Amino acid sequence: MPQKKRKVRRQRGSRTHGYGQIGQHRCGGQRGGRGKTGSHKHKWTQTVNLPRKERERWGFRPPARPAVNAISVGDLDERVERLLGEKKARKTRGGVAVDLTRLGYDKLLGGGRVTHPLIVTVGSFSQSASEKIEKAGGRIQQTEE
Repeated sequence: MPQKKRKVRRQRGSRTHGYGQIGQHRCGGQRGGRGKTGSHKHKWTQTVNLPRKERERWGFRPPARPAVNAISVGDLDERVERLLGEKKARKTRGGVAVDLTRLGYDKLLGGGRVTHPLIVTVGSFSQSASEKIEKAGGRIQQTEE
């Protein structure tokens, strides 16, 4: 049974087959070809001048990890007064309550010194951050994930 004529039969003689003048449905044009294409022609200077490691793909590249937005306890302690003024933190009987998840932070790290008693709500935290905050008279509340 005869099939419908293929699109490529209609496109013969049109040079780009409907994919435009620039990209032409190939994706290798802007880099001068794929892989080692042109290494004996227009990429000859790379072949001669660059060392092998720079010329070829080399080694293992691990997949990108998701970015973690973190803040250290020292930075948080310095920003407490400003956060209170902007009403992003509030004073309670136990200390200053700060919700880091609402401020856009994912993790609390333990760098710096803590002088205020802080009640911090955060997704994850380091052990040293927990120790420093408890030593200053505060506590950490972990959010449910």
